[in-house]
Amino acid sequence: MEKIAGRALSVSATAWFVALVAGLWAFGIYIVGLYGVGAVTGDWDRWNAVLPAGHGYNHGDTAGNLALGVHLLMAVFVTFAGSLQLVPAIRGKAPRFHRWNGRAFIAVAFAIALSGLFIAFTRGAVAGTYMAIGNTLNAVLLMLCAGQALRFARKKRFDLHGRWALRAFVLMLGVFFYRLGMMLWFAANQGPVGHTEAFDGPFDIALAFGHVLVPVAILELYLLARDRGGVGARLAMACGMAVVTLATAAGGVFATLGLWLPRL
Repeated sequence: MEKIAGRALSVSATAWFVALVAGLWAFGIYIVGLYGVGAVTGDWDRWNAVLPAGHGYNHGDTAGNLALGVHLLMAVFVTFAGSLQLVPAIRGKAPRFHRWNGRAFIAVAFAIALSGLFIAFTRGAVAGTYMAIGNTLNAVLLMLCAGQALRFARKKRFDLHGRWALRAFVLMLGVFFYRLGMMLWFAANQGPVGHTEAFDGPFDIALAFGHVLVPVAILELYLLARDRGGVGARLAMACGMAVVTLATAAGGVFATLGLWLPRL
């Protein structure tokens, strides 16, 4: 029974990762198609098609535009290359790639966090004050976890390194989880219930912090069940991961069809 529970937990985690990567790649294609094409062709108005006034491409704001460009470029890296760090086959068969990609992963974590903070504090909150606080929390936690992942890798404590790297990866996806959570909620309620234009409705406040804390909490429960849990705990977590997988897949579909494809 113990082997069955362990296998169920492993399969559920793999299913979630597949659903996550599918949504992430759709998000990455959207970023490249909208912002990347705009940068390459010089059509900077594409950067302002979605972002509110003052938060996209601003003529004369070299530092702000550069920070936004770095932020978007790093998001593309996380989408396509960052997820490869979690594939066991790559870690086992291509350790050299894993090490170099991991170094880039840590550098990107700090670049995303610092550029995001710079944008927030120089251009103001994109989605309200509560979201700004949530994003600041996300950036601080991301840098903490990335630093710990690097520290334990240097000490060759790869068990602890892996745990902190997983935390950093989940925190890197805050913006992605925000969109999934929003689209799931809107679809379930057939409209923006609890949302206001100022992003200060009850749902807005919950999502401002939930898009950071909920994924981390789920990860911690998974790690606890995987490393210390008995049969019951692992089976319960496997069931929970199945629900999370369905939510991730549905959120990815809703976001792709409702947010990303229409804007390309």
